[in-house]
Amino acid sequence: MKKVLITGIDSFTGTHLSSCLCNAGYDIYGTSLSRNSSKKYRCDITKKSDITKVLNEVRPDFIIHLSGISFAAHGDAEDFYKVNTIGTTNILEVLVELELNPKKVILVSSATVYGNQGKELLEESMCPKPVNHYGISKLSMEHMAANYFDKLSIIITRPFNYTGVGQASHFLIPKIVEHFKEGKKEIELGNIHVAREFNDVNFVVDAYHKLLLSQEKSAVVNLSSNRPVKLLDVINMMQEIAGYEISIKVNPAFVRANEIKSLAGSTDKLKKIIDISFESTLKSTLTEMYES
Repeated sequence: MKKVLITGIDSFTGTHLSSCLCNAGYDIYGTSLSRNSSKKYRCDITKKSDITKVLNEVRPDFIIHLSGISFAAHGDAEDFYKVNTIGTTNILEVLVELELNPKKVILVSSATVYGNQGKELLEESMCPKPVNHYGISKLSMEHMAANYFDKLSIIITRPFNYTGVGQASHFLIPKIVEHFKEGKKEIELGNIHVAREFNDVNFVVDAYHKLLLSQEKSAVVNLSSNRPVKLLDVINMMQEIAGYEISIKVNPAFVRANEIKSLAGSTDKLKKIIDISFESTLKSTLTEMYES
């Protein structure tokens, strides 16, 4: 059994990913800030000593690095850089110091590194223009990680929006689903006519699995579907699922100036590396979240 180390294994994505890879026959290990068991290590990635202990014991064949601060509205700007940038660099440094060379190291960046490009389709060749600390910390991570391309087999992914059962309610789709589960009559949103990707978490973890087995390395690639959906259509789907209509209150504070009507990620590069498949529709994802 090949050993896979998943940092941030207790996260929304980590939970789904560990289940996927376990079912595929991998020996799964993980890190967490809160847990410590036979295969889950309490580890603060901002501390190299913690990382050294874990990597020395596990000596993984593959690493998928999910650990990080993923909520852009997180209050402390400094945390983004400590965790997302320095924490990731610590992992790469320790791998080199211990002379470990996993078959693949997948580092998770974010589509937010693109910032405001003024285009509807975002491609990896574009010059990133992040506009917040979250996006800038992820781009900084990408630049630091590139220094290790000649030493480690690294793929950096830029996931676009995705959702599913277990995602925190401060994210947009779970917030909408929660309103319907609680039978609320009104919901406060921004521009409901914009279209964005809302992929299923299982699409994302399937892509991670396939990227582990790919021959690709020293690459940055979108984790995207190029299937944007209007927010108003999400509401309409939920109204069908829940069986009632909700009143939408548009909060001007949630509406961004010059917001692009439709935004999605190019899949051209991803399709050259792996086969991508869409086993579920957004409506089926919403139904699963509503009924869970």
